[in-house]
Amino acid sequence: MDRNTSGLRHARVIEGHLQWLDGFTSAALGVLAVASGIYTYLGVRGLLDDGGALSLFASVAYSAAVSTGIFVFWSYLMRLLPAMRSAASRLWLVGAMGLGSAAIVAMSSWLNAAALAGSAAVEQHLARTVQEYQASLERAHEIALQGQALRLDVGRTRQGFQDLSQQEAVGGLSGLAGRGAVFRILTQKADELSALEELIAAQEAPVAAAFAEGNAILSRMRALTVAPGPVDDRGVEFSEESVRLAGVITALRQLSVAGLVDRTARDLSQSVIMPQLDASDAGGQAAQQATISSLLEVLAQRAQTLQAAAAEVLALEPAAEVVYTPISTADAVIRYAGNFAPSWAGAIAIDLLPAVLVLIVAVAQAAIRTGREPATPEDAMTVAELRAAVIALRQVEAAEVRGVEPSQPEEEDADEAFGPVPLRKPGGE
Repeated sequence: MDRNTSGLRHARVIEGHLQWLDGFTSAALGVLAVASGIYTYLGVRGLLDDGGALSLFASVAYSAAVSTGIFVFWSYLMRLLPAMRSAASRLWLVGAMGLGSAAIVAMSSWLNAAALAGSAAVEQHLARTVQEYQASLERAHEIALQGQALRLDVGRTRQGFQDLSQQEAVGGLSGLAGRGAVFRILTQKADELSALEELIAAQEAPVAAAFAEGNAILSRMRALTVAPGPVDDRGVEFSEESVRLAGVITALRQLSVAGLVDRTARDLSQSVIMPQLDASDAGGQAAQQATISSLLEVLAQRAQTLQAAAAEVLALEPAAEVVYTPISTADAVIRYAGNFAPSWAGAIAIDLLPAVLVLIVAVAQAAIRTGREPATPEDAMTVAELRAAVIALRQVEAAEVRGVEPSQPEEEDADEAFGPVPLRKPGGE
């Protein structure tokens, strides 16, 4: 058996397999197209808010169009691409297959993914939003606590002025014992800082209460992300809780006393009510004036220190503004596609799996052509074709002998005419 005969037999075997497979290939394409259309229908229904008859009809029409398009597209390619012989025609059809595949993904696959993983993607969006709200709440609480810590700086400054006032009461500053002008200035500033310290202390309870309320709301929001039931209904309740939590975070921002401390520090040295010098003689009044001047310098230094501490708190990065935005299942699948790779793979595979079948048929057809092309016409003839050729030759020879036109013999005449002719199989066997 020579090489040409082996190639012909191999080509005929492949042709037989293709003929057998062709019997159910169209049915398989139809099943894949219908399955994709069903999931496309579910995805479209999730996008349409209206639940009336018109929305139902629109969803059915769209899914039917998708199923028809997928079936026709892959049927065309499965028939035409394997039959192409030139490289240019094959490249053009491969380009058309790529363009059509992109169109199928655009009109069907993302809706299939929405049907497969839409609810889980929306729950992922809710969980991500909870994390953002938690970070914002903790940041607002941290800044509020930093503002509360300024109470220590205010207390130290207030204690310093009180100590100075006690020294002035015994004449340790101006040399004049009693509660004179210098004593009244020191007492004035100590009272201002004491009032600020009490205000800061009064904010501790509201800050703690707001943070506790925010954590309680976050706990309810986390429960909604994993609770049973339709995700749309949970999303409505989740939205209501997010509005409450946003109000709590805003309240925490307003409870920060850093701005108040900063303003008080600015006014500490600028809003001094100068009392009348009450010394009995000019020397005492000069001593009081000198002490007051030194005291104003101390006030400026203490004010700068307190202002710097408040500025550090004000310079902290504020809590991020978080706003919960409801999202559809299709948008959620696209936004969090990386978390649902298996669902995307399944949604795309059900639409593009026929591309593998097209390539398989193309390879099989190429193998058939490779097995047939090197063979001569004589080697490529089947036994039936050879038999018909011998019968035709006998008729021509008989007609030449009788001098008449050859006619089509009957079956029995053909068998009789064929009998004495030795048959030779392709390849010379």
